Amino acid sequence: MVFKTSQRHFLKEKEAKKIILEFSGSVNVNTEQLLGSKPRIELVETQTAEVFIIDRKPILMRLSGKLLPTLFFNGVFPILPKVIVNMGAVPYVCNGADVMAPGVVRVDGDFERDAVLLIVDERFGRSLAIGVALFDSQTMRKLAHGKLVKNLHYVGDKLWNLLKEKFDIV
Repeated sequence: MVFKTSQRHFLKEKEAKKIILEFSGSVNVNTEQLLGSKPRIELVETQTAEVFIIDRKPILMRLSGKLLPTLFFNGVFPILPKVIVNMGAVPYVCNGADVMAPGVVRVDGDFERDAVLLIVDERFGRSLAIGVALFDSQTMRKLAHGKLVKNLHYVGDKLWNLLKEKFDIV
């Protein structure tokens, strides 16, 4: 996967505001507080996603039509609802597996189905993946088996590796 440099450009102020509003709605938070009222947003198209760069950091991405934070957008992590997985589930999640009920230690926050979630490990609290809830939080807490979260972007996926390399993020 490579950046298509011919598809890299700054968004107009109106387009940028639309992206900010869309993201605010998808994660249920006022992103103007995180990004400012008039951030300059650069759009980079990759083969699998559109990546939105703010202050030279890949902050947001549009993947399968859904606007999501990247795993490099640390500022939004405290706000997102979380699914904490046991250490046995970590290698699976980091290989792209969806989150299954037996691997879930705890569900933090209240959310509806299709909410954007952060998946973290239980020991260190490290961010492992961004996913979408397949159930609301109350239902998810009661389930003992089955798939709970669709894994969309995880540490070590092609997009994560590309962004880490391209933007020199450690």
